[in-house]
Amino acid sequence: MIAAGFFQLFYENLMATTWPELVAVLFGILSVWYARKANLLVYPTGIVSTTIYIYICFQIQLYADMGINIFYTSMSIYGWYIWTRKDDQKRVRPIRWNTKRQQAGGLLMIPVLYVLIFGLIYLFKQDDTEYMNSYIPYVDSFTTSIFLLGMWYMARKKIENWIYWIAGNIISIPLYFIKGLVFTSFQFTVFLILAILGLMHWIKLYNEGRAREQKFIDDLI
Repeated sequence: MIAAGFFQLFYENLMATTWPELVAVLFGILSVWYARKANLLVYPTGIVSTTIYIYICFQIQLYADMGINIFYTSMSIYGWYIWTRKDDQKRVRPIRWNTKRQQAGGLLMIPVLYVLIFGLIYLFKQDDTEYMNSYIPYVDSFTTSIFLLGMWYMARKKIENWIYWIAGNIISIPLYFIKGLVFTSFQFTVFLILAILGLMHWIKLYNEGRAREQKFIDDLI
C-alpha cells in the first residue's frame, strides 16, 4: 500500500511538471556537473536555473528558497568574477580548505541565518495559519541557511562547500517531493550524488595542486 501510494504521488507530480521546471532542473544539473569539475561554466548554467526557480518558488510559497535563488544568482555573478580573477603571477584562485577559524565562523552562522530567514518568513506569512503551522517554513529556513553558506564557500573555492550541499540536498529531496515538484526532487537526488563526487574530486584537485606547489619549492631549493 505504501509503495502504491508513493508511485501514485509520483505519477500525479510527474503529470503536473511544467516546462520551466524541466529547464531549471536541466541547467541546475549541468551547473553542479561543471562545479564538480571546477569548470567556470558552473556560473552561466547556474544563473539560468536559479532565475527560473525564483519564479517557481514564489508560485509554490517556498519564500526562503525564492530568496536563496536570488542570492544564488548574485553569488554566481560574484563567483564568476572571483574564479576568473588572477594574482600577480597570472594564477587563478586555487582550491583550498577553510581555516579552523573560517569553519567555526560558518557553523556559527547557521543558527544566525536560520533565525533571520524564519523571521522574514513569519513577517510575510504570519496571517497564513495553515502554512505557518506546518513544518515547511522550519525546514525551508534550515536548508536555506545551509545552502547560503555552501554557495559562499563555492564562490571562494573552498572544499567545504560540498559538505554543506550534501547536507542540504538530503533534506531537500523529500521537501520538494511533498510540495509536488517531482523533477526538482529528482534534481536534488542527482545533486546529492554529484556533491559527493564533487567533494572527492575537489580533494583530489587540492592534493594535486599542493603537490605541484611543493615540487616547485623543492626545485627552487
